[in-house]
Amino acid sequence: MTPRAFLGMSHSPLMGLNPIGPEVERALHAAIDQARAWVHAFDPELVVLVAPDHYNGFFNELMPPFCIGTQAHSVGDYLTPKGDLQVDGGAALALAEHLMDHDFDIAVSRRMRVDHGFAQALEMLWGSLDTPPVLPVFLNAVAQPGIPRLRRCRALGREIGRFLDGIPRRILAIGSGGLSHEPPVPTLAHPDPAVRERITVKAEPTQAERDAKTRRVMAAGRALAAGDSAMKPLNPRWDALWMDSLAAGAAELDALCTMSEDSIEEQAGLSAHESKSWLVARSALPGDAAPACRLRHYQAIPEYIAGFGVLLLQAGHPQEN
Repeated sequence: MTPRAFLGMSHSPLMGLNPIGPEVERALHAAIDQARAWVHAFDPELVVLVAPDHYNGFFNELMPPFCIGTQAHSVGDYLTPKGDLQVDGGAALALAEHLMDHDFDIAVSRRMRVDHGFAQALEMLWGSLDTPPVLPVFLNAVAQPGIPRLRRCRALGREIGRFLDGIPRRILAIGSGGLSHEPPVPTLAHPDPAVRERITVKAEPTQAERDAKTRRVMAAGRALAAGDSAMKPLNPRWDALWMDSLAAGAAELDALCTMSEDSIEEQAGLSAHESKSWLVARSALPGDAAPACRLRHYQAIPEYIAGFGVLLLQAGHPQEN
């Protein structure tokens, strides 16, 4: 079978904006550098990128649980690059047809708009949006009740994996998001009608609105780091359980899917549903045995409002510690 690997990586819009301790920063960048070096040596011929959006491309007027993009454009929010992703449109359409033929209804976007949830992982690995061919898969992680459940994420990932079995290319499946975190992403329960309208109707924000949002999120990160925040704190124990389960075999992944949906928000924060991007991408690896772990790194970084994890697994090789 053609080599296949998985990379789970957190993202944060506050990287490069909020300062963190020098030792924390060195350790984080060392892990990202190590992941980048391994990925470049692996030299993927196709990147399946599973990631969320933060009301920059998908809105409550029409919010699919999952969506495949045949084209994708990064809006360039925060410090991430703006421009077109190098989407393999043929592979995206073929995956959509495969999923429909195998009883998995899937939305398709011919002009997907994505934000830092997609762009940051590509930038961290390749320095820009000039990457190997990408197959983008959106996962709703913010808008209830359409946030996909754990079992459905696992099922989608396994069916994507069956599709990839027929593609003779080196494939890297990336899950971008999580782990524990609760940034100030509004919901439809927000008391301000203008905020509810903004996350419902698709519209291009002004630069002033973008700047105000950036300042608001930066302040939230500084408050969390100072212990002066009503946001849910990061939960390294929950993050460790998540990473343990994904690094293990099929039985542990199935057991993870018995976790209640309510417990995710209660223990890890409203936006911890982003971690499901890891579950989809990890489930696309072939076989039931635990894959080889090439890299595992974790830091709780409140300034970034992120339990920041990096997990790199390779299928078809003996387990390594």
